[in-house]
Amino acid sequence: GVTALLLLKTGDTVVGTGGGIVALCKGSNYKVMKKIQVQGAVTSLTSRGQGHQFFIGTSNCQIYRVNYTSFKEELIAACHHEAVHDVVFPVGISDLFVTCSKNDIRVWYTPEHRELLRIIVPSVTCHAIEVMRDGKSIISAWNDGKIRAFVGDTGQPLYVIDHAHSLGVTAITATSDCKRIISGGGEGQVRIWEIGKKTQKLGEILKEHVSAVSCIKITKNDRECVTASLDRTCIIWDIVRFTRKQMILANTLFKCVCYHPEEHQIITSGTDRKIGYWEVFDGSAVREVEGSASGSINGMDITADGAYFVTGGDDHLVKLWDYNQGTVTHVGVGHSGSITRLKICPGNKYIVSVSADGAVLLWTYP
Repeated sequence: GVTALLLLKTGDTVVGTGGGIVALCKGSNYKVMKKIQVQGAVTSLTSRGQGHQFFIGTSNCQIYRVNYTSFKEELIAACHHEAVHDVVFPVGISDLFVTCSKNDIRVWYTPEHRELLRIIVPSVTCHAIEVMRDGKSIISAWNDGKIRAFVGDTGQPLYVIDHAHSLGVTAITATSDCKRIISGGGEGQVRIWEIGKKTQKLGEILKEHVSAVSCIKITKNDRECVTASLDRTCIIWDIVRFTRKQMILANTLFKCVCYHPEEHQIITSGTDRKIGYWEVFDGSAVREVEGSASGSINGMDITADGAYFVTGGDDHLVKLWDYNQGTVTHVGVGHSGSITRLKICPGNKYIVSVSADGAVLLWTYP
């Protein structure tokens, strides 16, 4: 049907439809003179100045500019149109970051706030992403149980690991030598994959969690990792001998976990709104601070020197914390949906936060 109308000064009408067609109709008999096709249903049309240009907004979160004379569309802004599930910076690079959502992964160029690359996989949802340390590939976790890897520069498919997890892949990370991937699934298993030049094979399965793995972090020396799960436990694993080192229990569904850069402590958070500090050595609780007044905390990230960390969650607020004091130093108000993940960029210039309403927000640090 017709979803938007724009009356021009000449008496002609621009008509937008639910099928993404924008047509120029003659004022006297509504005969179609020119038409173009855009992505998504047209939600709004608006003219600029004397009507020499007009803008099109669509349900796929795209904004187009059209010159009235040539009647050709030009994409000027785009974003995710479904919940954004993860955001990640390549190691040591602050000018690029990658986000993932339903059907797609997008690479963004930070200084110009524009999309560089879009990788589309129809009708599946991407839960988590990671950029390999060598920058050559983007690995991603999908709800159809597959791990998909794409070439970093072009977005071409590199390889797919089928049936990686039975209830969808929910978390993913990689070792710094780019030879192993650690994935977590909806059934609670943690799997370690050996990645060769041409082959990807299952190395080890760690079965302790009984519910979905929500977050995986790995130490700098690739010998240890921590997994957070919705079964109210965080487990620290030895990934050389493939054994459990420590188990942390709390009455919360863990959503996120971070190593302190010195790797002697971890911080966790989740649905009980509290931020827990834990000793890596024996899994003992160091302290607990109230993280949010309402709703769960879904994402956290820590600075490279370990002095500050950020959290975000269902209260729509981005909070910057002093690690040692355990106090909030800055609060960012701007999201209109639950924050799903956030990251501090390398070099501490920005904080990027993503939310369930499809927004990607860039904050000046701090």
